[in-house]
Amino acid sequence: MFIQFAFKNYKSFRDDTVLDLSATKITEHNERVVTIGKERMLPTAAIYGANASGKSNVIEAFRFMTTYVMDSLNYGGEMSKKGSKSRVVRRTPFLFDTNSKNEDSTFEVFFITSEDMGCKTYNYGFALNDDGVSEEWLNVKSKTAKEYRRIIYRGEGELDLSGIPAKSRENIRIALEKETLIVSLGAKLKIAKLKMIRDWFFNINFTNFGDPIENAFVSRLLPYEFAESKEVQKNIIKYFSSFDPSIVDFDVTEFKDEAGEEHIRIEAVHKVAGTDELTSIPFEDESDGTLKMFALYQAMHDALESGGVFCIDELNARLHPLLVRNFIITFLNPEINVNHAQLIFTTHEAWLLANNLLRRDEIWFTEKDSDGATTLYSLADFVDEDGVKIRKDESFEKNYLLGKYGAIPELKSFDMFLGV
Repeated sequence: MFIQFAFKNYKSFRDDTVLDLSATKITEHNERVVTIGKERMLPTAAIYGANASGKSNVIEAFRFMTTYVMDSLNYGGEMSKKGSKSRVVRRTPFLFDTNSKNEDSTFEVFFITSEDMGCKTYNYGFALNDDGVSEEWLNVKSKTAKEYRRIIYRGEGELDLSGIPAKSRENIRIALEKETLIVSLGAKLKIAKLKMIRDWFFNINFTNFGDPIENAFVSRLLPYEFAESKEVQKNIIKYFSSFDPSIVDFDVTEFKDEAGEEHIRIEAVHKVAGTDELTSIPFEDESDGTLKMFALYQAMHDALESGGVFCIDELNARLHPLLVRNFIITFLNPEINVNHAQLIFTTHEAWLLANNLLRRDEIWFTEKDSDGATTLYSLADFVDEDGVKIRKDESFEKNYLLGKYGAIPELKSFDMFLGV
């Protein structure tokens, strides 16, 4: 399970920042806390903040780290067949001061393996500058240990591979490029410890519903075996019935265009009100909310099945608040979420702060200061102007909208329209 993500000098985040899914000692909703080894973890984190406060950048930083781990074998190195260098995903440091753009950007995760894998806690991270990887580290702590043990370390003038098999070390030294991570290379070379770290990132899904291009793309992705399997289609109908019982079936047709390329046409089958008759409409004509829930299905299924992490930017976009609540409850319910999947999402939906849905340590805020730098903080750690922590019986929704916790926009009237 995911424990903590720490990062620095990425987009609007200039300083050390930590998103921590460790459970604090507060008492509400203890039934949802997952205990593995000595770690107590939470299934969800909700991130609130004003527009342009940087809340999306928390997920973007995590996504950047994941992408770099998955793809760094493609960065730099030998010339491609077309004669140009392989692509590199460039970091975006904090740009609003004179120092940060020349300093390293750092990314680090802590996670723990399951009981059957020994409850080992791993700490993996790396630092990047404009030339490539400036530092990389991987440490492990067993269930009974007090201290972490180094597996690999890479820094200025140092390359310590003592934690991996001796026969693999020379291959790493020979093949390692400045832009490439040891973990990515080691996974390719089938070094078990490093492949396990890379594979952990495989179980992280990202969706950004605030990006129109990505939103349009994911809305057209089909769940695995959707076209071939009536069983998959039935499962999605059952999934839809939890919020929209009007769709009773799918009509899926495979065809080839004039160029011979294969395509799939999907129609949603509806029951005609007051009759036993059925009618069909193109699935793309369904509501934006229905298309969004269709897009969420496979990633949600994968996360719940694998016990992975699902990160969603703008979860509330195009969805009714009660449907968003139902989606979150799926991750909060230990009877459904048996594999301890975790949900991290950004939202503006203040209503979710009411009704005792989330623990204080599951609620996070972003706020940007006068220098343009974002800070991230938890409601469980927040203290008011008198130095007093927030009580569990406060009205979180009301106090948030009143500005008690910060992280809301400072609004002025639209005077520019006077006299228009």
